[in-house]
Amino acid sequence: MTDKTSYRGPARVFSGIQPTGNLHLGNYLGALKKFVDLQEGGWDGLYCVVDLHAITQPYEVSDLPEQTRQIAAAMLASGLSPEKSTIFVQSSVPAHVELAWIFNCVARMGWVEKMTQFKDKGGENSERVSLGLLAYPVLQAADILAYRATHVPVGEDQKQHLELSRNIASRFNQQFDAPGFFPEPEALIKGPGARIMSLKDGTKKMSKSDPSDLSRINLIDDADTIARKIKKAKTDLLGDMPVDVAGLEGRPEVENLVSIFGALSGQTAEQVLDEFGGKGFGAFKPALADVAVAHLAPITEAMRRYMADPGEIDRLLAAGANKAQAASEPVMKEVRKILGFWHAG
Repeated sequence: MTDKTSYRGPARVFSGIQPTGNLHLGNYLGALKKFVDLQEGGWDGLYCVVDLHAITQPYEVSDLPEQTRQIAAAMLASGLSPEKSTIFVQSSVPAHVELAWIFNCVARMGWVEKMTQFKDKGGENSERVSLGLLAYPVLQAADILAYRATHVPVGEDQKQHLELSRNIASRFNQQFDAPGFFPEPEALIKGPGARIMSLKDGTKKMSKSDPSDLSRINLIDDADTIARKIKKAKTDLLGDMPVDVAGLEGRPEVENLVSIFGALSGQTAEQVLDEFGGKGFGAFKPALADVAVAHLAPITEAMRRYMADPGEIDRLLAAGANKAQAASEPVMKEVRKILGFWHAG
């Protein structure tokens, strides 16, 4: 960005998780753990249960409150602190919807129609899906920019949406002669363990929607279930563990298990293979199960404790919504002035 358009406000992180299905190991390593690391690194962060995104496709209305609390419980159990970070539910802060409509009038159809996730989800029935599914990335831009967030921890599948947010911020600033008002948010590249694959197919991302529960480790799984799933995890017929990282090439399932071990133990792939290279899976898988249980058991226990007290979750989310509202309202007040709305004063 040029000096004329550069944003000079404070650095701030925003990210959200949809309340759909059970959270799993991939969600934890790819998102929740990263959130906690950013928090402990001193970042000002807003972490949101994005329930407005959850309604872009058919869903069970009666399940949504419980699923929302479960995401919040996972955030809290993983180590996000209401004192250090802002934890809230998207729909409880009006700025998201208001700014999304404004951005709908700034973004261009051609930008949104190029989004690959819409093409993937809409498929051949793209003309029959909800308008919300098409506008989903514009709402994401509003989620981020309602707080003038400068950084977003993203995976590969979200980079295109972040680029759209940057384009919308830039166009708003130019169209309304407000140089530097909105930052052009940058990606925070995730480290090891960011992309965890299915335990049944190392070429597919671990997913809440996979019909096989054996494909993932859920955060609510107990120790015996975790050990059983790792024991049944697919490897290959090429023999023992490779002796070095080069030997992981062409062995996606083995590479995935090594990645999981490293992410949970804080080791590199090289260090994992220094210990287990050349050994059989009969030695490696039990060790992986022990590491997974030791790391996840306290989180699972804390999640269940929070879920047993929905009133406390609701209290914390309400407090977080108040903090988010206080952060977004000055931004929206200025947006209204920029747009010329008569009630902006």
